[in-house]
Amino acid sequence: MIGLRGKNVLVTGGSSGIGQAIATRLGREGANVAINYRKGLEEAQHTEEMIHQSVTDCLTCIQDFGSKTLLVQADVSKEEDVKRMFDETLTAFGTLDILINNAGFQIPGDSEEISVESFDRVIGTNLRGAFMCAQLAIREFLGKEKPGVIINVSSVHQEIPKPRFLSYSVSKGGMQNLTRTLALEYAGRGVRVNSIAPGATITPINRAWVDDPVKRAQVEEHIPMGRAATSEEMGAITAFLCSDEAAYITGQTLFVDGGLTLFADFRTAWSSE
Repeated sequence: MIGLRGKNVLVTGGSSGIGQAIATRLGREGANVAINYRKGLEEAQHTEEMIHQSVTDCLTCIQDFGSKTLLVQADVSKEEDVKRMFDETLTAFGTLDILINNAGFQIPGDSEEISVESFDRVIGTNLRGAFMCAQLAIREFLGKEKPGVIINVSSVHQEIPKPRFLSYSVSKGGMQNLTRTLALEYAGRGVRVNSIAPGATITPINRAWVDDPVKRAQVEEHIPMGRAATSEEMGAITAFLCSDEAAYITGQTLFVDGGLTLFADFRTAWSSE
């Protein structure tokens, strides 16, 4: 991808799953990558090793630049952690060019039963955390009078309601307008803000249905392309949106979902013709 080599990137929630794939892909493209993790240092170290292995496989990157990596612990729902994470990243890299807001999780439960504390935990990480990180990234971009890129990892559930996952759906719906509002506010100052919205994706957090043939079939029957995505596919589209090849794209959510948001149940006519 054009324009990624030598860029400094921070990936929140970069220790596993989609975040790990994004961090690995950007490292392979020659970017310096700060890998945030909340817990699970061992997983974060594995991501770091994967990046270096990818760069090793890409001799041009090593000879012409050589990626650097940084492991940085932070709970993005906590303001003091977010500030420390940015301080450590900027100290190590000097500046920041790209922020990937990937950290997020979900808590299932019937909406009449979920606690306020549970609701707040999900919103605090998925939406409030993304806002705090974006705010500090934008301050860095503007303070250095340099262009910058923010990619928010949303979900098809910013569009498709997900019963029993109210806080998650609300957080991703909010992320849609976080993306659009920041993109509009800062487009004239060189800052691009976009989102990717993954559909069903094969990641460690989804092993319960990925490894169960019956449950996997139930998931994939709703996907027009007939299969779940890989995390590497999410890494590839994120790299594109971060690159100069996407220089005229801002305020958009790119659904990477195999057609899931095309209303798969309408593949055969069951309404009026």
